Amino acid sequence: MAFMQRSAASEILRVLDHNLNVDPHFLIGGLGVADPKGVFGTTLGLAEKYGPSRVLETPTSENAMTGIGVGLAISGYRPLMIHQRLDFFLLAMDQLVNSAAKWHFMFGGQQSVPITFRLITGRGWGQGPTHSQNLHSWFAHIPGLKVVIPSFAHEIGSLLQASIDDPNPVVFIEDRWIHNMSVEVNDLRINQKIKLGTAHICHPGNDITVVSSGYLSIEALKAVSNLATHNVSVELIDLRTIKPLDLETILQSLKKTRNLVVVDSGHEIASFGKEIIADVIMSKDVLLNNPPQLVSLPDVPEPTSHGVIGAFRVSAAKIAMSILNTLSFSAPKDLFHKLTPDKEDVPDATFTGPF
Repeated sequence: MAFMQRSAASEILRVLDHNLNVDPHFLIGGLGVADPKGVFGTTLGLAEKYGPSRVLETPTSENAMTGIGVGLAISGYRPLMIHQRLDFFLLAMDQLVNSAAKWHFMFGGQQSVPITFRLITGRGWGQGPTHSQNLHSWFAHIPGLKVVIPSFAHEIGSLLQASIDDPNPVVFIEDRWIHNMSVEVNDLRINQKIKLGTAHICHPGNDITVVSSGYLSIEALKAVSNLATHNVSVELIDLRTIKPLDLETILQSLKKTRNLVVVDSGHEIASFGKEIIADVIMSKDVLLNNPPQLVSLPDVPEPTSHGVIGAFRVSAAKIAMSILNTLSFSAPKDLFHKLTPDKEDVPDATFTGPF
């Protein structure tokens, strides 16, 4: 018997529709929310169903519209602002950092700012230096912000709902490569409650701990699953949120494995991956057998060329190599051939781009 499946994009749409339906103070805004393609399919039909006062198609003025969103949140609404590229949101950093994040503190905890920012990363497909940045480390550095990075279709709806329910600002960073991934509609995990700040062990193991988030948890799972067939036992932790960080789950895993690889979709210098490594090293509870390793991007912008993007990006093959190097294991024959995709720059065959 075949089960019906729903994409991650449809899961986001379901959550947005539900909140618009049950909460008259909930609204969404952003460039393209009423577009025929509906922000990668995540807002399709909502403008027609709820009208322009609840689903706001905004002008190309990120800072001003984000400020309006923050003002609405302060005034008793529960807005969700959508930016189709994280890069575009950089124009609104003043509103995020100097207004939304600090308001709760400036008024002694008496005033909350219940706003969610959906920021979509555009890595791949020749997006190049200015449409592909993953700057979660920036946001994690700011007091007052929570930072959520979903990885799997069956959890993306629950994490989005938890972000919407939070009384203060949440930055929700989603990779477009997750949008087309599917989950069965009767999967009980779809409706699970997830508390922000709780990581998930999505593959148990004993030899080494791998910590990852977002789409790279999927790449890491490819590497870990393949290595398991060669008797390399890897415990994979998907962070779900980087702020709050579930350091306890990481430390508990390391007490068992005593080896660590951290996978980060950002650039190496001042990366959040290094923050995790620093926390582990400073902990008195764990003594590692080998130096921890970081798999991340080099200190150069992402190239536009499809011909070189494979060498630039973090991949399952690079993650597998880092695991093996940490453990001083030899690479199994044909491992990297199995982990190298036929096409380096697209998530799956259904993509027709550019949006």
